[in-house]
Amino acid sequence: MNHPTITVVGSFAVGMTIRTDRMPVFGETLRGSDFDMGPGGKGSNQAVGAARLGASAWFAGIIGQDKLGDIAVDLYAAEGVNTRYLHRTEKMATGVGFIILNQAGENGIILDMSANRLMDAAFVDGVESQIARSDLVASVLEIPVEAAARAMALGRRHGVRTLLNPAPAAPLDESILQNVDVLTPNETELRILLGLPPDDPTPTPELAHRLQEMGARTVVVTMGHAGALILDDGIQTQVPGVGVEVVDTTGAGDAFNAGLAVALSEGRDLVEAVKFANCCGALACTRLGVIPALPDRQAVERVFEANFEA
Repeated sequence: MNHPTITVVGSFAVGMTIRTDRMPVFGETLRGSDFDMGPGGKGSNQAVGAARLGASAWFAGIIGQDKLGDIAVDLYAAEGVNTRYLHRTEKMATGVGFIILNQAGENGIILDMSANRLMDAAFVDGVESQIARSDLVASVLEIPVEAAARAMALGRRHGVRTLLNPAPAAPLDESILQNVDVLTPNETELRILLGLPPDDPTPTPELAHRLQEMGARTVVVTMGHAGALILDDGIQTQVPGVGVEVVDTTGAGDAFNAGLAVALSEGRDLVEAVKFANCCGALACTRLGVIPALPDRQAVERVFEANFEA
């Protein structure tokens, strides 16, 4: 197995998770349980996920000069993520997220991305030489859009495959999408990207096709337990999901994107790469928390063999 180089231009935040029966209404206090605090941020999670799957993972981001920032430094040292392009600042605190889980494993999240908001195109220009020698460059929308857009543009400039996980979603200009090789929204994000209500009834394949018309080469829509929908070169394919006992869905999308980035960079075709990514996302649902739930290579290969090679 080769070890592809994946560079993630993205976000870090410390996640604070608590479980309760339902979401509170304003003014209400509920009892919770299973409190957990640990490293998060979609970009960071995806870099760690890629490293666990065997890639040479590089993370470019901004954290604060505070104790929460120390959590990031310790994490990357433990997971083998290269931090040459990790910047610490005294201007803002490290990002933080508050996550509420219900008993079904569904979640609601409130974020203050803080230091992540300092990322801009000039910061990403400083990562250009690393992007140029990567097999794939990935980004997310927890950082300013201009930073994510610049990462995609630099990848395209140097012939490096680009992957954008548009979360949290916001409408994107066609000039940004035209530099995206693989766009990975979920069904809600897909609609928001097009300026529609999150529950717009238009069929998902039709909306994914619109994003392709706007410039995204390949659109992979994640659909939870239903798997993923692929639109590529005029071909539409539905890849089935992997059944698991769901404990916590919080890190599923990040595990999926890490798996997709690694599988594509290793040379798997798109359908096989999405199958691999589905296994990653499913495994991430079986444990509480995000970093503890990101799967290693052996676990993913076992699930892949059981579900797609039988």
